[in-house]
Amino acid sequence: MMITLKKDATKRQVDAIVKKIHELGFAPHAQHGKELTVIGVIGENAVRTKDIFEAMDGVEVVTAISKPYKLVSREFHKENTVIELKNGLQIGGRQVVVMAGPCSVDTKERLLATAEAVKAAGAQVLRGGAFKPRTSPYAFQGHGEKALKFLADARKQTGLPVITEVMNVNDVKLVEEYADIIQVGARNVQNFDLLKAVGKAKKPVLLKRGLATSIQELLMSAEYIMTNGNYDVMLCERGIRTFETSTRFTLDLNAVPVMRHLSHLPIIVDPSHGVGIREYIPALARAAVAAGADGLLIEVHPKPEEALSDGPQSLLPDQFARMMLELRGIAASIGRAL
Repeated sequence: MMITLKKDATKRQVDAIVKKIHELGFAPHAQHGKELTVIGVIGENAVRTKDIFEAMDGVEVVTAISKPYKLVSREFHKENTVIELKNGLQIGGRQVVVMAGPCSVDTKERLLATAEAVKAAGAQVLRGGAFKPRTSPYAFQGHGEKALKFLADARKQTGLPVITEVMNVNDVKLVEEYADIIQVGARNVQNFDLLKAVGKAKKPVLLKRGLATSIQELLMSAEYIMTNGNYDVMLCERGIRTFETSTRFTLDLNAVPVMRHLSHLPIIVDPSHGVGIREYIPALARAAVAAGADGLLIEVHPKPEEALSDGPQSLLPDQFARMMLELRGIAASIGRAL
């Protein structure tokens, strides 16, 4: 349920509304738009208290939110959310933001070289895995905190903000210390304890869609993060499992306009995991920008044959640079920048 306040609502009236929400056992979540302020009333059966709030001073209208996800819904927040990082970079605005780097951080030297290369080509965020969820228990699982320190060194050298994945509730504070954006991977999209933990973090969260997760399930997972206080959430489409075997997954670009319709949160597309084959990634990246994605997550490695994970889907730096040139033209054609 959402309470839309009158334009001339006083602070005293607003405080009284918030106090009543707490008294009834619900959680208030305020959104301040350009013209209106809306307070979401979150909790089971909150809609049954609609008459109480309609009678309070300062209330313009009380509306039930039909979607099972409330804070994530465009019904609750009409305008697109724009997330601003500490360096001033905005995600969800006119600019299409490209996050690029290795799937797994291997050596400091290679990471620094990759960071310089992707920055020169126009990437605005450095990606790199420190903790890696792998299908096989024998596969490389990441360097952990050592890799986080390498990422911090690369940020210092290049000025690029860093995005990296967290897998464990106990590691959230550690990753938050080093990262500018916390990634929750596809295999943890319904790890509800982890979602609650990153919901308490003070850094933006990129939430990846699971390989067998519906769009509604993804949005409900984002709701877990937001109800715990973190409103800076990005939704990431990274491919779903279908009957098709010619690519690693099927990149569901339908998800971009669908999520844009249902939610106000920024939408990122990861074509690297979506197809898993280097040659196909630029085409899917171009399609994602044309479909309206707010950003891309791209894997880049100077020696993919020696990468510790996902070498076959990592672009070489020169391939990445060529792709970025193509993307600029597409972004400009739809009124965006890159």
